Amino acid sequence: MSDRLKGISAFVEAAEAGSFALAAERMRLTRSAVGKSIARLEQRLGVRLFQRTTRSQSLTEDGQVYYERCVRALAELDAGALALDSGKSGPIGRLRVSVPVLFGRHCAAPVLLALGRQYPRLAIEMSFNDSVVDLVDEGYDLAVRIGTLPDSSTLVARRLGTQRMVICASPSYLAEHGKPASVDELSNHVGIAYGRAGRIESWSVRNSEGQVLKPQVDNRLVFDDLQAITDAAVAGVGLAWLPCWLMAKHARAGELELVLDCNNTLATEISVVWAQSHYLPSKTRAAIDALVAEIPGKVGQLEQADK
Repeated sequence: MSDRLKGISAFVEAAEAGSFALAAERMRLTRSAVGKSIARLEQRLGVRLFQRTTRSQSLTEDGQVYYERCVRALAELDAGALALDSGKSGPIGRLRVSVPVLFGRHCAAPVLLALGRQYPRLAIEMSFNDSVVDLVDEGYDLAVRIGTLPDSSTLVARRLGTQRMVICASPSYLAEHGKPASVDELSNHVGIAYGRAGRIESWSVRNSEGQVLKPQVDNRLVFDDLQAITDAAVAGVGLAWLPCWLMAKHARAGELELVLDCNNTLATEISVVWAQSHYLPSKTRAAIDALVAEIPGKVGQLEQADK
């Protein structure tokens, strides 16, 4: 039976990664080891599983049929292992999570660190990055994302809550330039914008009639880091559109003042996403449950200072 299973994990990983090199990286093996393992599997089965060229590789018709069966078989084996382990040691293995930089540091990381302390056999690897990662290609189990999620047939999501936004500025800026009395007056002020890859994120606000508007402020500074935007606002450069949980401590210290509160700005959704699969490992399920249970409280605690 053990001989019949040899090479299957490497074959499935290579099929899903699209290359032997990426499969080897994910499995922490050499490309040669993966290639030899699959070659031996093909020889044992008597069929060619991959169609290879100098530039690409793809599954043959036989390879596609075999891949679908292997995925189901591996899921059953994983489920069996989970059933045996359930109630004994709890979640085990390496959990890779991608989180936005500041939200991850202040909100998600404390939840996952507590989870790691609860389950000593769980190894947690967090990547702090505001870019949207490809969970499958880059080998992540989970990602926390802020904003509207695009439709996807490959990802599953659970809502973690909302991130309330405010427009704020330093007392020195408002003393020099005046405080906007309405949404329309925002266009007369300097804005410190968030931008990435050439795209500037617009502010979404409501006017007195409840209409959603996207004011055109004078974006003289554009950063791809919320902390840099916050620091610039504290320095008196202009108006900033910030999460309540980030602005709150600066409001308490007298460094920032509200210009438009959450009644005039739109909240953004916070979600946790993972790749759709017939089998969800216990480590992934435990992390999802912890984030769903704890994130609203973490955000709320950080927001208390602005009330």
